[in-house]
Amino acid sequence: METPMMPLLEVLQGAAVYLGKQGVEQPRLNAEHLIAHVLGIKRLELYLQFDRPLGEKERGPMRELIRKRGTGIPLQHLLGTVEFCGRIFKCDPRALIPRPETEQLVERVLEYATPSSVLDVATGSGIIAISISLERPQSNITATDLSPSALSLARENALQLGAESIFFQETDLMPSGSGTFELITANLPYIPTGELSTLSREVLQDPQQALDGGKEGLDLIFRLIPLAAARLAKGGRLLLEIGINQSEKVVDCLSSHNYRDIIPLPDYQGIPRFIEAVHG
Repeated sequence: METPMMPLLEVLQGAAVYLGKQGVEQPRLNAEHLIAHVLGIKRLELYLQFDRPLGEKERGPMRELIRKRGTGIPLQHLLGTVEFCGRIFKCDPRALIPRPETEQLVERVLEYATPSSVLDVATGSGIIAISISLERPQSNITATDLSPSALSLARENALQLGAESIFFQETDLMPSGSGTFELITANLPYIPTGELSTLSREVLQDPQQALDGGKEGLDLIFRLIPLAAARLAKGGRLLLEIGINQSEKVVDCLSSHNYRDIIPLPDYQGIPRFIEAVHG
């Protein structure tokens, strides 16, 4: 017996109710994204097609995606993409899902005079390095990460978005060689180990290596600060993304390694989310 057709609006409403019962935040929005993804249209186009009849050919894949979202698989992993600074990046479990706050780090970089050389430490999916490269193509950009899987995703993103001049290197924090940089950016893991179990099931889908910052969440940040000082050109800047209630300790560490003009910068919620400092 042939499965009866159902109008798109009815399918959408049912999916939203299901996701809500599974504890998914913004269930209607999630359902819209997933249904639009299956139909190959933009999310807002759904509103022009509420009467569109959907058969099992469309509803089958929709049900499967909705089911997976209900188990806590992140929306971005199901879509395979994430928007960052107005561009679409590939997104999958190889690297941390970009957070909206990190766009502000890139925005801060774009306020500077164009740096000739930039290093992005722990680049993950490459969002910071690629965004800077596309906006400041005159800059020579190096991006490092300890994870070969993350770097493979970063290279795919760079190729897809046309930022092919970035030099990617698999290494622990700093690249090999002795060259200096006018700007070093880093969004390092900053979640205290003891708080990992309190994170949402979606965040816990990210690689643990990209989340775990050690006992106080500052292990890698404190390791990077003196290493960066040795590779910054005179007057070069270090720009860090940090966690909640970490700014005071990070400022103290920067001061002890002869950084100056140290400025905590708030995110849109007023939380000190970034630290900027000059060396030399």
